[in-house]
Amino acid sequence: MKPVVRRTLRLAGRIALLGAFACVLAVVALQFEGIIAKNIAVAREVAVSAAENRALAEREKLQLRTIRRLSDPSGAIPEIHDKLRLVGPHEEIIYVRGAPAPTAAPDDWGASNEDGRF
Repeated sequence: MKPVVRRTLRLAGRIALLGAFACVLAVVALQFEGIIAKNIAVAREVAVSAAENRALAEREKLQLRTIRRLSDPSGAIPEIHDKLRLVGPHEEIIYVRGAPAPTAAPDDWGASNEDGRF
């Protein structure tokens, strides 16, 4: 073979090898990028789950405190009185606002018109 052809084939082989190496490197880089993206997504999900767990644990503490308070008769009675508006001995309910004035029902409208009053 002629030296020019041999050099050209050698150069073509090296370029092909370099291209194959670049392709393999690109595939490896893309796979690492995918793995890193998945790790970041999982880390975010773990952080959200941990926050939810903390919120649920706090809610459970409040519920257990309420259960303990309501299980004790002396703690339950004031709350029951508040919810049912019951009055115990030496207690009274004080209404700050008066009840709204009743409005005339539609069937009362005709009666007021018959008398000539509006």
